[in-house]
Amino acid sequence: MDKHFYIVIICALTSLHLLLIQAARQGQDIKCGACRALVDEMEWAISQTDPKKMIQTGSFRINPDGSQSVREVPFSRSESHLLEMMEEVCEKMNDYGERVDPATNRKTYVRHASRDGTAMDLSDVAFDSRVSSSLKFACETIVEQHEDELIEFFAHETDNVKDKLCSKRTDLCDHALKIPHDEL
Repeated sequence: MDKHFYIVIICALTSLHLLLIQAARQGQDIKCGACRALVDEMEWAISQTDPKKMIQTGSFRINPDGSQSVREVPFSRSESHLLEMMEEVCEKMNDYGERVDPATNRKTYVRHASRDGTAMDLSDVAFDSRVSSSLKFACETIVEQHEDELIEFFAHETDNVKDKLCSKRTDLCDHALKIPHDEL
């Protein structure tokens, strides 16, 4: 009888352990998906801003030699513009759906409305308000916790921002090398 009791306890603990691992992985999938969607939306918004538009930054104080420490930077990559975009970017998470990879059971998040009006294959994408609200919450958390890193990365043109920001800098995506790098 004692032997059966221990077997039942071991099975229950193993099941609980597996459930916790799966829940943690789902939490990581949503955070990683939100980070990657955030980068996509920020890059697209930057690309829609007139590249010729400039803004003056720096100190407007006059130095002892009579000069000022003012410089012109592209408006699209200015800190003020980036902060403004970060206030609104998480609203775009409503435009994303969930796709589950049948081989790995990992979830990715894809935009379900193209920006240029072209048709998209959404046959394996689930649309759920729960997913949208989870993505939005994860996005808001990322913006709040990693505001400085976001400004640092988007203030200058950088290649492969998704991997550099979401994997290396913030550790939100540990499996990013397995995620296809398609452009939306």
